[in-house]
Amino acid sequence: MRPLSDIKVLDLSRLLPGPFATLVLADLGAQVDKVEDPGGGDYMRHMPPEVAGESASFHLLNRGKRSAVLDLKRAEGREALRKIVRSYDVLFDQFRPGVMDRLGLGHEALRAENPRLVICALTGYGQSGPLAQRAGHDLNYLARAGLLGAQGPVGGPPQPPGFQLADVGGGMWCVIAILAALRERERTGQGAVLDIAMSDSVLGFGTVTLGSMFAEALGPKAAGGSPAAPLGQGTETLTGGIAPYNTYLTSDGQAMALAALEPKFWTAFCTGVGIAPDMSALLAGPHQAALKEQVAALFRSRTREAWVAFAAEHDCCLEPVLHPREVPADPQLAAREVFFEIPSARGATPQVRMPVTPRDGSFTPAPRSGEHTRAILREGGLSDAEIDALIQQGAAKDGAG
Repeated sequence: MRPLSDIKVLDLSRLLPGPFATLVLADLGAQVDKVEDPGGGDYMRHMPPEVAGESASFHLLNRGKRSAVLDLKRAEGREALRKIVRSYDVLFDQFRPGVMDRLGLGHEALRAENPRLVICALTGYGQSGPLAQRAGHDLNYLARAGLLGAQGPVGGPPQPPGFQLADVGGGMWCVIAILAALRERERTGQGAVLDIAMSDSVLGFGTVTLGSMFAEALGPKAAGGSPAAPLGQGTETLTGGIAPYNTYLTSDGQAMALAALEPKFWTAFCTGVGIAPDMSALLAGPHQAALKEQVAALFRSRTREAWVAFAAEHDCCLEPVLHPREVPADPQLAAREVFFEIPSARGATPQVRMPVTPRDGSFTPAPRSGEHTRAILREGGLSDAEIDALIQQGAAKDGAG
């Protein structure tokens, strides 16, 4: 399925959030052209560990894309971008608010060149508000949105998660917004400017936590029910506050994740281990400390392999906590063909298939910096003489060699 095969995306982003969004667009068939600076290009290229001469993460995020090197700090480079943007459907901007304006390439200026252009501006805190100009990273956005504060451990500072929820979540919302804007353009003929903030984007992942917060704020009378359990780090039902929804160490020092939220699953677990099912275990409260210790002692009595066998026999929402190195060999993911490789002259690069990634195998590897500079500028309307001049002036770089 490549429904975006007639869509062209000019991608000014780098690192993870924007490139993740444009990866999905490329997987859906869009032509994605990265614009990189001559001082090394996308920072992600240089982040270890490396595969086939460049960052493994860069390869994962940039398959199927092309790369042009333009120096937007030079007038000649900015003018070249202004010309080629006329042939694109989408421009992805990941700079802080105002940066493009200072370059003379503000959103309205670009849409004056191409009224059908959809500009997606992804930032940490959005184009407005008191923090609009503040720098940040994934952990900051999770903290500011309250999601980090909902995590455990109880009594200690929340631990940084082992993944980038705000970065990827922000990128996902960009894809949704871009698709919606393209659909709207079909009706109106007009593009749009999309303001996506990573700090906003993560709130949807905390819907249940936010529901508890609203219930607590309203109180039982206004909410029409009983008061919610006190909010706090790791004290709610889905953040480690109850024994049936938690992680436990096994006798060989591995971990299992138990998520027996419904009575039938908790009953299945208890029956399987030979204890009486206590339904109060499904409600947060001070009684949970003793319950958690009881369940923890049960898990410490068997190896992870034994618990995996137990989970296969008893339908109780129990899974092993796999280390990332174990994931490629997981039989479920292998059956789903989640992992694949793209061959290239630089060597095969491992890839992860997204839910919308086609399975036709027609992917090109991540581009070298500036590999497609001439092709992108030529398709954007510049003559070979103009391209040669840009390269000689240092405003563009040809990395096709």
